[in-house]
Amino acid sequence: MILTRRGFIKKFLLSGLGLVGISGGGYYYARYIEPHMLQRQEYTLSNDKIPHSFDGSKVVQFSDTHIGFNYNLEQFTQLIQTINQEEPDLIVFTGDLVDAPHTYRFDQSIPQLLKKLKAPLGKYWIYGNHDHGGYGTETVKAVMEAGGFKLLQNSVALIDNGQDNFALAGLDDVMLGSPDITATAKQIKGEPFTILLVHEPDVADQMKNHGIHVQLSGHSHGGQIQLPFIGAIVTPPYAETYIEGKHTISEQLTLYVSKGIGTTRLPYRFMCRPEYSVFHLNTKD
Repeated sequence: MILTRRGFIKKFLLSGLGLVGISGGGYYYARYIEPHMLQRQEYTLSNDKIPHSFDGSKVVQFSDTHIGFNYNLEQFTQLIQTINQEEPDLIVFTGDLVDAPHTYRFDQSIPQLLKKLKAPLGKYWIYGNHDHGGYGTETVKAVMEAGGFKLLQNSVALIDNGQDNFALAGLDDVMLGSPDITATAKQIKGEPFTILLVHEPDVADQMKNHGIHVQLSGHSHGGQIQLPFIGAIVTPPYAETYIEGKHTISEQLTLYVSKGIGTTRLPYRFMCRPEYSVFHLNTKD
């Protein structure tokens, strides 16, 4: 069942926010401190299908910025600087750029910031549900393209370093788009190392038999509020099974879920710091 905005907020408030806000200090921390405590997640992707010429290459994923909802352009500027300091070879964005595209006042600020991101192997993105929401589909696409990002919408790109390549695939958003993993997988020629970008993580179980090795997702926000011994209080549809971190889906497929950058619905994070992810490619002999 898909929650409405009102239902989501009500469930969030009743089940978790009251526990966090018992004290004024807890409220202040969750509202004003932790949402700014960006952390770096680091993983190694080891696979014998990764060509030796890509060994040591660095992929940076960021997700769910939700610009406009308690996440501003000054914070986004700092994120851009942080990602560039990583000196990534490849950058991927896994959806939800702006929280409400139909009310956000777009200008050249976001494209100009996105242009500053540097990655010699390219910059790619996929739609999230908020990107499609509020008639934002074409607007967000234009912004991302102006920022130098290539859309993967049920499509595949070959990441080529001049010697070898691997496949980077992307699905349309599950909730508000028209994802087609079968059609997308047919575009992958041969059996290369393949990374799939899909906003909602819980569809990973459906990706097991399509030649995918790694799935990168966001959408969950890690629940935004987590409690000791309980974990995430409320998660959105299609992010209720896989909420954060690394998950082995099958012998071939591994899923990585980012807790994202911004917040949505409610402007709180508690025991659920915002994050970007760094992946090191490793040829497994």
